[in-house]
Amino acid sequence: MGIGIMGGTFNPVHLGHLRAAEEVAESLKLARVIFIPAAKPPHKSEGKIVPFKDRYRMLELALGGNPLFELSDLEHRRPGKSYSVETLTQLSSQLREELYFLVGLDAFLELPTWKSYRELFSLCHFVVVARPGYSPTSLDKMLQTQVSDKYSSDSQVQGFVHPSFHSVYYREVTLLDISSSNIRDLLAKGCSVRYLLPEKVEDYIHKQGLYRNSEESIKP
Repeated sequence: MGIGIMGGTFNPVHLGHLRAAEEVAESLKLARVIFIPAAKPPHKSEGKIVPFKDRYRMLELALGGNPLFELSDLEHRRPGKSYSVETLTQLSSQLREELYFLVGLDAFLELPTWKSYRELFSLCHFVVVARPGYSPTSLDKMLQTQVSDKYSSDSQVQGFVHPSFHSVYYREVTLLDISSSNIRDLLAKGCSVRYLLPEKVEDYIHKQGLYRNSEESIKP
C-alpha cells in the first residue's frame, strides 16, 4: 500500500483539500495521506501568507479524527525555500512505500515552473485531481510536450504510464469549487465562509483574527 503526499500552502486548508485526499486514498487504497504545508513557498510572496504556525495549527484541527490523515512539518524544519523536489527526495529515502503525490490539474499544468520538475517523475507517482474548468486533455498534452513523449495512456491505471518514469494517475473527485484565495477574499470582506472549511478551522481563524487585512485576501 502506498503513501499519499499532499503539499501546498494551505492558506487556509478547506474542504476541497480534505475531500480530494479522502477520495484519492480510497481509489488507490493508500495506507495514509501525509499533509505537508510549505514553510516558504517559492512561487508566493511571504507577505501574503499567514505564519506557518497558524497554517499548521489549522491543519491539525482539520485532520483530527481521521486516522488516514497525518501532518508533517518537514518543510518547516528544512531551511530555505520549500521545493517539492527536495521534499520528495527526502521522503523517498526515508519511506519504503511507493509515494503518490496528489496535485490538482491546475497546479500540475504549472509544473514546468517548479525547480527540477522532471526529477519528480523518477521519485513518485502523480495523482492528478480534476479541477473545475480544466480539461483532462491538457494533462496528456503537457506530459507529451513538457515531460516525455514516451508517456502513453493506460486504461488500467486510469492515467499514463512510462517505461522508466513513475505513472501519472488521473482521478475525478467530487468537484468542490473552493479555493483558499476565495475564502480569504470573503473573510476580508466580513462575509460568511461557513461550509467551505471545517468548523474548527473557521473558529480558529476568527479567534486569531486571520485574513482581516484586505491585502491578505489578494491571490499571490
